[in-house]
This record gives sequence, C-alpha cells and structure tokens, in this order.
Amino acid sequence: MRRGDGLLTHDLDPQDQGPQDACGVFGVWAPGEEVAKLSYFGLYALQHRGQEAAGIAVSDGTGVTVYKDVGLVSQVFDESTLGSLHGYLAIGHARYSTSGDSTWENAQPTLRSTTAGTTIALAHNGNLVNKAELAAQAAEISPGELGTSDTGSLATLLAGYPDLSVEAAAMKVLPTVKGAFSLVFMDENTLYAARDPQGVRPLVLGRLERGWVVASEKSALDIVGASVVREIEPGELIAIDENGLRSERFAAPDPKGCIFEYVYLARPDATIAGRNVYQTRVAIGEQLAREFPVEADLVIPSPESGTPAAIGYARESGIPYGMGLVKNAYVGRTFIQPSQTLRQLGIRLKLNPLPDVVRGKRIIVVDDSIVRGNTQRATVRMLREAGAIEVHVRIASPPVKWPCFYGIDFPTRAELLANGLDTDGIRRSIGADSLGYVSIDGLVAATEQPKNRLCRACFDGEYPIALPEDNMLGKHLLETLSKRREDAPLTTGPHRGES
Repeated sequence: MRRGDGLLTHDLDPQDQGPQDACGVFGVWAPGEEVAKLSYFGLYALQHRGQEAAGIAVSDGTGVTVYKDVGLVSQVFDESTLGSLHGYLAIGHARYSTSGDSTWENAQPTLRSTTAGTTIALAHNGNLVNKAELAAQAAEISPGELGTSDTGSLATLLAGYPDLSVEAAAMKVLPTVKGAFSLVFMDENTLYAARDPQGVRPLVLGRLERGWVVASEKSALDIVGASVVREIEPGELIAIDENGLRSERFAAPDPKGCIFEYVYLARPDATIAGRNVYQTRVAIGEQLAREFPVEADLVIPSPESGTPAAIGYARESGIPYGMGLVKNAYVGRTFIQPSQTLRQLGIRLKLNPLPDVVRGKRIIVVDDSIVRGNTQRATVRMLREAGAIEVHVRIASPPVKWPCFYGIDFPTRAELLANGLDTDGIRRSIGADSLGYVSIDGLVAATEQPKNRLCRACFDGEYPIALPEDNMLGKHLLETLSKRREDAPLTTGPHRGES
C-alpha cells in the first residue's frame, strides 16, 4: 500500500507488524520460591506472544492478589512491585488483544470471586468462537462484570458453581467452550492448566526442584530453570497442589495444532509436538530452495523471523548466506506518527540495508510470510536503492488468504494481499524480480507432523473448529464463504461432539 505522497508505509509505522498471537501464559506452583519473580522472567521469555499488557496473580494460601497494567512486562513490573507479591503459587499473562479492547480492564489475569468465598484468577491464550453463547450464560451469573473479552465470560462461568470445587466446575464448563484455549488459572491453593481438544495453541508442563511450571513455550521453562516434562495434552485439565499433580480428560483429543506457530509465532528455541521450531524453519528454507531455485549471488534474511529459513535456503542452494539488512532491535509499538517532512526524509525505523553487502549483487531475500505486503514492498525498494541488481523474494509459508478465528490477529480478508492477487500479481505489487512461496505440502513435511493434525486454515480455508452462525465470527465466515473464489474453497469441519 502506498501513501498519497508516493512513499511507502514500511518503516514509517512500526505498528505495521506481522501476524500477532493473542497471548503468552505462565503458571508456577513452588513453595519456598519467589513465584512472582519466576512469573516475571517467564513472561519476559514470552514477550513475543503479546506486547500490549502484562499481569501476575499470586496466592499465599489466604487470598489471591493481582497486579496488571497496559505495557511491556518490563514496563509493568519493577523490583518493588514484584517484592510486594508474596506467595507460593502464581500465574502470569502477556497480552495482545484479538478479542476485546486493549484496555486495563481486559488485561489479564482476570479475577473473579465465587459465592463460596474463594477467588479465581485466569489467563488465556487463544480465541473462543462461541463467546456470544458463553457471554449470555455468564451474564445470568454476574451481569455487568464481563468486560469485552471472551476470557471474562470464561472466568465468570468457572466461578459460577457455588456447590462445586473449581476443579469440578472446570470439568463442567470446559466441554462447552469452543475454539482455541490454552489456560492457566488458580484459586488460593491450586494451580490449574487446560488445553482445548484441538490443541491449537501450545502449552508445556515443566518441573522445578521444588515445584511445577506451566507455560506457552519451552523458553519460559528454560529461563526459570525448569525441565520439560511434556506438553499438556489436547482436552486435558491438570491440577497441582500440595498433593501433587493430577490429570483429567474433559474431552477426547482431536489434535489440530496451529501450523503458523512453526512459521512465525513461536520462538526458534520452542519445541511443538516433539519438533524443534528452529529445525523446522531451516527445513522450510531447504524446501523453498528445491521448489523455487534461482541464480543469485547472496541469500539474506528479512531479520529476524526469516533467518532460519534463509540459512536453509542457502544450505540447500549452495548460494552464500549473508546479512543485507540490519534491524533496529529497540523498535517497538509507537503511537508517534511521522510528519510529512519526516516521511519525505525516508525515515526507517525498523530496517536499514547494508549497501556494501548488496551492491551489484543478485539478492534472494527470505521472509516468513506476506500479509499486507508493506514490509516486502519496502524491503525490495530499499535493496534496489542500495545497489542490488536483482531482488528475488522467497516466502517460508504459503499465501495467507484466510482470516484466523483461533487467536492470530490477521487483518480482515480484504486486507490480505494474497486474497485478491495470484503469485505474479503479488510479485508485481511488491516489485520483486521473482517470488516463490513454499507449498503447503512442503511446509507440512518440514513440521514432521501429519497433515490432519495441523490447522492450516489461514492458508487453505479449512477451519477445524466449526464457527457458530449466530455470532460475529460465524457471520464473517458466511460472508467470506459467499464471496470466495472457485480456486480457494472454504470448508469447516464439525467440532467434536457435534453432528
């Protein structure tokens, strides 16, 4: 997309980011440890999964205390704040809003009091597709307390059974929840974790010397010195207290893990379904080189998400690997818009090319995905201005054509560049000499997972969890279904337990 002044939007607006995941979650049960600080460092390792708000809830056995605010983990918490959060049990959350406004009220963990006098704190990664139904049920229990997020409704329902324990209430509520959810929640004495029957979002169980940890990714376990035990299984609820760990099934597993975790969302040091993410991304790059070879002098990544795939492409093709673009590591989300004068100066907040590296060369630049195309369009232009004689773009995922309803904040379908253009049209739009996307079969092969155990909806429109027609998500889906092109059919699979 070009501005009216003819200049490109990339690097002028650091909010023009790639696809964003909903959240990162963390939970710890560890008597004798500083659980608030463990949660802080765990969230720090998960900061890439959400940058809008952060929060930690702790319990010392007598009550639950929550501290949360809008901002990065390092902005929300300091030494004195963490020092005031005492207990042996804690959960934490780093949020990016895909459901609900970006406000303090919707920051998590979400707190609810039960009629039995206990307190529940809940943190959620994912997105619920039957949130209208859940909100209606929650409104009968506690009108006016829900906020605008699906997590508020879920917390209210878990707290809404006065004659049941939290564990029993969860076994009653979770089978009615549809969509993607990796949850950590707690009361005064017990840590809980649950994962939806499809296991769309990751959730990992770890062991401390004196306790247990649950987190969205292995990196959060590593940073606090916990060893990986296993992934929380799809459809599983675990509870951890002074009696140890126990597990129950609230639904039969029907694995459909998000394939985009391998492409972009998860950290390279994560392991999902037994497959290391870094190795997967290198394998994707190797597959790209086999599927779309081209004569060139240098392979460079779009830092940093394209780096492993670029390494794989260079390894398979035999073309040298190098760094042709430098990323400003300190650029985050800013609300300061550049003036017309600054735009005319060509200000670049995110990336800058290395002219001495790319000048006079045929360049292959590898990136993880194309969403709107702004980043790739500007990258191609910068490389040409720096002296590259050819720029070939290779993408480590298939074209993104469909919105995600399970926790990734893709733009609307109308904003997805691949929705209205074929590959050559996209190539012309971004100004590249050639463009190649890895095939969906090549991507699946790199994950080493069976195709039927992966959610690929953003690429092929096959949604594994049915979207109810009586809410906004279902209406959106029906609209896209009615407008779809014949070469991109959209299907939905029934949710387990539905006819």
